[in-house]
Amino acid sequence: MQTLPVHLDLFALIILLGIAQGLFLGVFFLTGERGRNVANRCLGWFMLALAAVTSEIFLCYTNYMFRLLELVDFSEPVNFTVGPLFFFYVFARLHGRLPRRWGWHLLPLGIWMVNALTWFYQPIEFKYDSYVDSYHPELPFVPTQHYLTEDFTGLRDYVSELTMLSCLVYIILALIEIRRTYSRQGLSWRQSAPARLAQLRNLTLLNLSFPILIGLVKPQFYEDLGDYILACHVTALIYVLSFLVMRGSDFYKVEEPLESRREPVPVEPESPAEPRKKYEKSALSEEVEEAVLAKLNRLLESDKPFLQPDLSLPRLAQQLNTSPHHLSQLLNDRLGQSFFDWLATHRIAEAQRLLRDPATTNLKIDEIAERVGYNSPSAFHTAFKRLIGQTPAQYREAAGTGSATPEPAEAASSRSARTS
Repeated sequence: MQTLPVHLDLFALIILLGIAQGLFLGVFFLTGERGRNVANRCLGWFMLALAAVTSEIFLCYTNYMFRLLELVDFSEPVNFTVGPLFFFYVFARLHGRLPRRWGWHLLPLGIWMVNALTWFYQPIEFKYDSYVDSYHPELPFVPTQHYLTEDFTGLRDYVSELTMLSCLVYIILALIEIRRTYSRQGLSWRQSAPARLAQLRNLTLLNLSFPILIGLVKPQFYEDLGDYILACHVTALIYVLSFLVMRGSDFYKVEEPLESRREPVPVEPESPAEPRKKYEKSALSEEVEEAVLAKLNRLLESDKPFLQPDLSLPRLAQQLNTSPHHLSQLLNDRLGQSFFDWLATHRIAEAQRLLRDPATTNLKIDEIAERVGYNSPSAFHTAFKRLIGQTPAQYREAAGTGSATPEPAEAASSRSARTS
């Protein structure tokens, strides 16, 4: 079997950098506290899938595959995870969960893995011929006998077309989900949207370029000779995502230097004869309170964090660059609410808007509960009845006839947004 020397150039370096960064991001999103979030897990596996696909292209493009013929076409089944995993990520970012019956989306992967056995378990000469046919058609084949009948599905010759179709279908599904979220929030596709939603839209549109590029590149080259262009494009996508991760990180936010921070003034123990309110002596200055309140109002307008099912006091405090204790103190002193009352007020106000909106009349009550951040429909019903004095169904019916009762949740939400 004739072999060729290792070939390294600028394209090889770019692809290698993409593999390294993809592996790093994959491990990053799958480990620690981040790995507990379903959207992060989907994104982590998506990054690892891209790293696997580009790794095979790197080995083939640089001629390293001559030394690792056992790995010929090892990533082909992974092609059919790229589209579903990105769709899972978008869906989980929007809804906090995977789509129902998500396992069916991985059926093509299962079929291709079974089909892969028919060429993985073949003599090394067969794999040599497969590699040469795809990347070095100028080299002669070597005689070989198959152990098994290759490609029982008869689809392997169309793997590029099927990969392009899979990616295209799932990116369209992701765009449909994002479009529905825009509609539910009363936004048009082109107008300004909450930062995270706009970021998700832009990232999905950027990924749409990948199946389009497959369709443009593949017809221009014999077999897989143009795959290095696709791998470089994937590298660019990986680094764009890396930039978005860094831009959203608290690590880079400008804040007061640690050494200049003052220690809190010790508070003397309370005298039994002089009872006081829980937060009467605040450790926060008036200026800091105003700054945090302003930041909270901006966050409410841009991201609507209360719609996140897993929003907690520590997580909200982290987004505001303050401590959970100080945020709780601020909510109690300035807004007269505990964190859970504040959260319920904004969620129920959003639910009221959806229940009155003609564009969302097709949504069931439980779906609205999910949209506004409640994982439990019973918790939603309890909170709604406590704040509004009606069940969601009664409120929708009254709103439909124009006789809805006063809306304390929306009023409280509006008051908290105006407080400064």
